[in-house]
Amino acid sequence: MPRLAAEPSATAPIAAMILAAGRGMRMRPLTDAQPKPLLVVQGKPLMQWPMEALHAGGFARMVVNTAWLGEQIDAFCLDWQARHPGTEVTISREGQDFGYALETAGGIARALPLLGDVFWVLASDVYVPGFAFMPDSVARFRSSTMLAHLWLVPNPAHNPRGDFGLSSEGLALNDAETRWTYSTIGLYRRELFEPPWCEILPGNPQGTAAPLAPLLRQAMDAGRVSAEIYNGPWVDVGTPARLQELNAAG
Repeated sequence: MPRLAAEPSATAPIAAMILAAGRGMRMRPLTDAQPKPLLVVQGKPLMQWPMEALHAGGFARMVVNTAWLGEQIDAFCLDWQARHPGTEVTISREGQDFGYALETAGGIARALPLLGDVFWVLASDVYVPGFAFMPDSVARFRSSTMLAHLWLVPNPAHNPRGDFGLSSEGLALNDAETRWTYSTIGLYRRELFEPPWCEILPGNPQGTAAPLAPLLRQAMDAGRVSAEIYNGPWVDVGTPARLQELNAAG
């Protein structure tokens, strides 16, 4: 699996950026010797759930960023690729290249040469077993003028105030009386990670660590982010207690 590869052609199937570089501090001590995306949920490594869903939807190009214990994720992805002919998994090794994780926007900017003009972004540590990655969703997004399209979920107990609102026209809002939680699943356009929206150099060669939320909020204020509600099962596997509850339920 190459660290970085040639930029995909305009006709290549779109890629999915799977975020897997975090330290998982809230999951310690479970993550002291194993990266959070490989913790087992309902009999499978956590990151295997979205990879299977992407594969089922016909999205076979995946880009995974790594930092903490990244060699374990490398090995898992190599095995996944071998067991799923036609799947291409490329690793963006932030920990190896810079010695630290680049946060969400920094990690996406680093991997941007691998991602094309439109791509999925999703976290590897959220359990969403029923979410379907659909080509129709990509087609609708491509035909829009949006920079991002987000899936929002009802607010869990640990995030009661939510993150973003949703207008009657389907636009994501910074300020709203009713707010929903960002599921961490979205479709994105390359343009959001380039000037004037993002000041990180193309490919992030300098290793700038930057969060995603400020870019999204800036684009929301310009009316360039759409959203929809997802009401299926969704769990942010952020603590050992939540992991235990999920596995006990199975």
